[in-house]
Amino acid sequence: MRPSVFKQQQCLQLLFLTFAFCFSLGAQSNFTEYKGKVTDAKSNVALEAVSLTVLETNITIITNSEGAFLLKVPNVYLEFKVEISLLGYHTKVLPLSEFSSRTNINLSEAITELSAVSISAYKNASNLVKKVFEDKNKNVQNASVFMTAFYRETIKRRNRNVSLTEAVVNILKQPHSTSLRDAIQLNKARKSTDYKRLDTVSVKLQGGPFSTIYLDVMKYPEYIFTDKTIDAYRFSFDAPSTINNRNVYVVSFKPISNKLNLNYSGKLYIDVKSLALVSAKYTLDVSNKQKSKNLLVKRKPRDIIVYPLEANYRVDYKAKAGKWYYSYSNLNLKFKVNKKREIFNKVYTLSSEMAVTDWEITATDKKIKNKDRLRPTVIITDAISGFSDPDFWGEYNLIEPNKSIESAIDKILANIKKEKQKEKQQDNQQRKVKMP
Repeated sequence: MRPSVFKQQQCLQLLFLTFAFCFSLGAQSNFTEYKGKVTDAKSNVALEAVSLTVLETNITIITNSEGAFLLKVPNVYLEFKVEISLLGYHTKVLPLSEFSSRTNINLSEAITELSAVSISAYKNASNLVKKVFEDKNKNVQNASVFMTAFYRETIKRRNRNVSLTEAVVNILKQPHSTSLRDAIQLNKARKSTDYKRLDTVSVKLQGGPFSTIYLDVMKYPEYIFTDKTIDAYRFSFDAPSTINNRNVYVVSFKPISNKLNLNYSGKLYIDVKSLALVSAKYTLDVSNKQKSKNLLVKRKPRDIIVYPLEANYRVDYKAKAGKWYYSYSNLNLKFKVNKKREIFNKVYTLSSEMAVTDWEITATDKKIKNKDRLRPTVIITDAISGFSDPDFWGEYNLIEPNKSIESAIDKILANIKKEKQKEKQQDNQQRKVKMP
């Protein structure tokens, strides 16, 4: 049975507490790194969440919000090719031999037209969406899948990064046809926090990697579309699109009324041929301040009120050998914190994302031991310790950090160094005073 703490609130719970900090280390050299940037061929605008996959393997990574990527490939695969794909764009395939230490890649936008026959196959968009969920087990692998994934969680106060947590995790993804819950194991992790910017009130996401994996609506449809709630939404067709040079239906949805406890609106991208969900992007309605007040909060001081300003979600899937797999998800929460007897409120943004970087179909006996499993209530910042060296991640693939994050880490490290020097000076002074 899945923990009830996640049932009604998309499994996203914020904790308002004080917190303590840390990091770790490691390195290897039997791989080659490729860095670069992916942009729109026409506008030269950076493209976010572009997928780069080494063909004939399950090695993959995505670009960050600045279009940058860092792909690490074992040297035994250096003769292989890389598929570069993004929803709404023509897919490119390039040999690794054409990649350099800094590679710029352009993708061209795809214009798609579906025949009247394809659209009229379903009397309305609602029937299509119901068909997707009814037939989901046909499109997914009916076996456990062992995944390696990169998880990142960032907190901003206004526009300044004040906390960064990163982890490589192992995921045992259970078949959709079973009620078994997915298991997650922490592999490597690090974090950096500027406590002064967080003052005495700190923000934490309960669930850590679970907060992103529960966005897998095909495995966990109850968080948005249940048998009871699906008829409370109005579905309509938008202009079609493409992914990996395959046509996809685009279906918009929004609540018919405000009777639901939680109201979402967004878009579903559905593969025309297989009727598998390719991607989902949606938003929680937080327009009613009284209704949404403290909505995403699990625990907080009595003198604090939290108003969500934005709550956005995304999940992507990838196909291989006719089956679809969970690939990437993210959430972005923005909220205002009001504290009694304080004139100015504080605005925080909490972002969390997870990208599957490698996977394999497992035998039924492959498990993550109970003692090694993260709890769905985990606060990832409390589960890790230590700091990092430049080779911390070794051969693991990860989402390249944005420049703002890199800058924030440098500043935080500089502040920590200053504080340590200050403490050392104070200790030396105290020793001199105590000397006879």
